[in-house]
Amino acid sequence: MDWIEEVRIRWKRNNSVLFSKNSEYLQDLIRLFQAQNHRIMALWAFDFAAETVAQLEEKYPEETRPRKALEAARDWSAGKLKMRAAQQKILACHAFAKEIENKEDISLCHAVGQACAVVHTAGHAVGYPVYDLTAVVYRYGIEHCSDAVETRKRKYVDRLLYQSAHWKDSDGEWADFMLR
Repeated sequence: MDWIEEVRIRWKRNNSVLFSKNSEYLQDLIRLFQAQNHRIMALWAFDFAAETVAQLEEKYPEETRPRKALEAARDWSAGKLKMRAAQQKILACHAFAKEIENKEDISLCHAVGQACAVVHTAGHAVGYPVYDLTAVVYRYGIEHCSDAVETRKRKYVDRLLYQSAHWKDSDGEWADFMLR
């Protein structure tokens, strides 16, 4: 079954999340993620989270939880903040998703939370495309999302390849647990 059929099934079931980490469509991306070190995945996740936070801030200018989650994740990765404090900010971002009704924006909040959780383990990286691609489907509709989903997935790969080639140029600080 192709990805659009899988999404249609989830859409008809009224699932809020339209992609899965087990989706055949994401397996090549997951294999690419698994070939990267933790810092590369954090840099990749921070890039996408920052983009998504900016989108959310346009619609919810008074809402700070997604931005604070990203800042906390960056501080955590640098060893400037403990896991529990960062986790609370990330959970607050997820809580914001429960307070709004727009399915696209709900998915974007969860995408930010998943991207921030990459600091805990790189395995959380797949959560970003699961939620972000879900948001793309909600934005364009099931009948008109195909090109946008394909384009977005290519952007994930392109940015990952860029980070993989340039991660040593990053001037950020890293906590010891991010160096393993």
